[in-house]
Amino acid sequence: MKNILVVGGSKGIGNAIVNTLVNDNKVINISRTEPTITHQNLTHYPCNVLTDELPEIDTLDTIIYCPGSINLKPISRLSLDDFRNDFEINVVGAVKSIQTYLKALKKGDSPSILLFSTVASKLGMPYHASVAAAKSGVEGLVKSLGAELAPTIRVNAIAPTVTDTALAAKLLRNEKMVENITERHPLKKFLNPTEVADMATFLTSNKASSISGQIFEMDCGIVSFKI
Repeated sequence: MKNILVVGGSKGIGNAIVNTLVNDNKVINISRTEPTITHQNLTHYPCNVLTDELPEIDTLDTIIYCPGSINLKPISRLSLDDFRNDFEINVVGAVKSIQTYLKALKKGDSPSILLFSTVASKLGMPYHASVAAAKSGVEGLVKSLGAELAPTIRVNAIAPTVTDTALAAKLLRNEKMVENITERHPLKKFLNPTEVADMATFLTSNKASSISGQIFEMDCGIVSFKI
C-alpha cells in the first residue's frame, strides 16, 4: 500500500485519480475544497497550494500534481497577469509541492512524481498561448527533474486532450460543441477522467519502474494523426 499525495484531488481528473487509488493506497489530498468521497484511506487537508503553508508529511511514495487551467483568449486579450497566473497554477505550484515533499519522497518505496501537461504544448491551437506556455514549462520540468532525480525518483507527465470535467465545461457546453470536439479527434471521442486516472495509476505503479522523463499524450489521435 503506497502513500500517495494528490494535489488538487477534489475535482475533475484529480478527483478521478483519488477515487481510483483510494481503495488500495493511503491517499493524502491537498485542495481548497473536500473531495466528494470519504474513505478510511483518505486524508484531506484544506489548503491553497499557492498561498498556504503545506502540511507536514513524513513519508511519501508518490506526488501527483493535478491543478491546471484552461484560459483561452486571443493574444490581444491576454494580460500579463493571465500568463503569470497560468504559470503559477501549473508550474510554480508543482515546484512548491515537489520542493516541500522531496525529502519525504526520497524515503519512499520506488518513488515517483506525476505532473500534467496538455496536447496544446505539441499541437499549435489558436487562443492557447498562455496555457500552452505554462504547460510547456511543466514538460521542461519533467525532463530536467527526471534527469536530476534519477535513479531514485521517476518523473513523468500526462498530456490529455479535452477531458469531460468542469474545467472543460465551456468547451462542451452544448451538443454542437460536443459533436465538433468529437469529430476533430481521429478516434472520434474525447477523454473521460477515469481514463486519465487509469494512466496515472499505471505511471505511478511499480509496473512503470523503467519509465521516467516522458510526456504521455492521451490525445485520441489529434496530435499523432492527420486523417
